[in-house]
Amino acid sequence: PEGGGSRCVTGAIEVSGRCKRFGPVLARAGMSFAVRSGRVTGFIGPNGAGKSTTMRVILGLDAPDGGWALVGGRPYRSLERPLTHLGSLLDASALQPGRTGRNHLLWLARSQGLDSRRVDRVAAQTGLETAIRRKAGGYSLGMRQRLGIATARLGDPPARMVDEPLNGMEP
Repeated sequence: PEGGGSRCVTGAIEVSGRCKRFGPVLARAGMSFAVRSGRVTGFIGPNGAGKSTTMRVILGLDAPDGGWALVGGRPYRSLERPLTHLGSLLDASALQPGRTGRNHLLWLARSQGLDSRRVDRVAAQTGLETAIRRKAGGYSLGMRQRLGIATARLGDPPARMVDEPLNGMEP
């Protein structure tokens, strides 16, 4: 189902036959799995095994060379208000450093039609209350990670996907 047409959805995330090449290097071939909402599921493997690439394919940031990836039965890129379906954190440094943490979250909230009060809620849930009005470029790795987790929670999605979630986090 390339276009993600009508089908029985067994998982929040479904991947079938995913294949990805980087030039002559085959990153992963024939990967298939389903992740149901409400389940904690992890990818474990050595560096270069294709964990991050698979997440990028699910989010439509990289195109698979074969197979398909669906979120809620549809390709992520085709979802209206995608942050309400799947929240993600792939790179804690993917932010505009001159923007405050709050403005980073507000920009994303507005792009998704979310109430700005949600920004303050996720900031409190992730321990960002004291830093939320500072420029994100001055955040430590742990604070950038918290901002990324707040971003993944912003749309209150049924599923969240995070790459190296504890990287830089203090106890």
